[in-house]
Amino acid sequence: MKLLKITMEGLPHFKDILDIDFVARQRVDDEDKERLCNVFSTIYVNQVISFVGINASGKTTILKALSFAMKMLNNESINNIPSKEVLNDLEKNQKVIITAYFYNKDFIHKLETCIEKKVNDIDESEKLVITDENLWSKEICKVKTKKSMFDFQETDLKEKRNQDEQYLMEDISIMVAINKKNNSGYLVRDMLVWTDHNMLSVLGKFPKELLTFLDSSIEYLECSRHEKEVDIRLKFYGKEEIAINNIQTLETYLSSGTIKGLSVFMSAVFAFNEGGYLLIDEIENHFNREIVATLIRLFMDAKVNKNHATLLFSTHYSELLNEFDRNDSIYIVRNREGIIAENLANALKRNDMKKSEVYDSDYLGGTVPSYEAYMALKKVLIRIK
Repeated sequence: MKLLKITMEGLPHFKDILDIDFVARQRVDDEDKERLCNVFSTIYVNQVISFVGINASGKTTILKALSFAMKMLNNESINNIPSKEVLNDLEKNQKVIITAYFYNKDFIHKLETCIEKKVNDIDESEKLVITDENLWSKEICKVKTKKSMFDFQETDLKEKRNQDEQYLMEDISIMVAINKKNNSGYLVRDMLVWTDHNMLSVLGKFPKELLTFLDSSIEYLECSRHEKEVDIRLKFYGKEEIAINNIQTLETYLSSGTIKGLSVFMSAVFAFNEGGYLLIDEIENHFNREIVATLIRLFMDAKVNKNHATLLFSTHYSELLNEFDRNDSIYIVRNREGIIAENLANALKRNDMKKSEVYDSDYLGGTVPSYEAYMALKKVLIRIK
C-alpha cells in the first residue's frame, strides 16, 4: 500500500483542512526519478516530506495528526494510538473527517472516515468512535491526469461501514478487513514520543559502520533484553568493555547526538527494509547539519531506499531545505488564528531559488518572528538592570 494524499477536516486548533499530498505535484524530470517513488504510470510520490516553521507554528501537531491517520489506516484502535491527543479538544458532537487516498494492487482507493467523541453519561469518561465510513475504489486505467486521480464517482463506492455488524469495533476502521483480505498495510515508525526524551529506542547489535559514522572512538555496542533486564556491552578502542544494565546509563558514556543517531538511523534501516513511513519531530535536535543531510539523502537514494520508504520530519532549520531540489516536498507551517500548512510549490513556482533564503527573508510571510516582537523584546532587555 502506498499513501497518496491525506486530508483532515475539523481538527481542533487548525484554521482550515489539513491537506498533505504525497504525490509529486511538479513536473518530474529524468534526474528527479531517482529520488522519487514511481507508483504507476507517470505518478510519483516524494520519499521525503518536510514541515518547517517557527516555534509554536504547529509542526508537531501536524506530524501527530498524520501519525494518527496512518495508524488508523493500519488497523490500530483509534483510542490506543498515542497521537490521538490531537483530538483531545474535540467537542461533543463535533466531527473530524479523515480522507485518505492510497494505491494498492492496480487500484486507487479513497477512504472517508468520520470520528466523534463519545461521552459516557454515567462516569463522564470519553472515547473516540467511528460513526461513518466509506471506501471508493477504481482501477488505475481510469486515471488520466494527476487531478483526476482524486476524483471518484458514486459508482466507485465499494464498502460502507455497517454499524450493526457486531464483529466491527466502533473504534477500528473497516480497513482491518480490507488489509487482511488484500494482505496490505505498512510499517509506521513513529519517533514523536522521543522528541523530548533522548534515549536509545532500538536494541540489537549496531553496525560498526554506523558507530564509526557517529563516533569513531566506539569499537562495538551490543544491546539485548533478557526478560525485564537490559544487557548492554559497550567498548571503546583501547579500553576495557563496559557492561551496563540500564539504558539511561548510556548517557554517561555516549553523547546525546550519538544516542539519537543510533535510534534514528536504525529506525531508518527498518523503514528501508519494510518500505514504510518514518516520522521524526525536530530532526535537528542533537545533530549537526551534515548528519541530518545524510539521513535525507539516504531516503532519496534508490540504491539504499530500495523499498521506497518515506521520511516525514519537522524542523526549525531552514538550511535543510537546500537539500531539496523540489518545492512540492516542503510544507511551510504557520499559525494564523489556527494552524496552516502550505505546500511550497503553491507559493514558490521556481525550483532554482535558494529555499533557505526565501524562508529566512520572510518572503512567504510568517516564517520568521515579527519585527514588532523583536523590538518589544529588545526594549524589555534594555530596561532590565
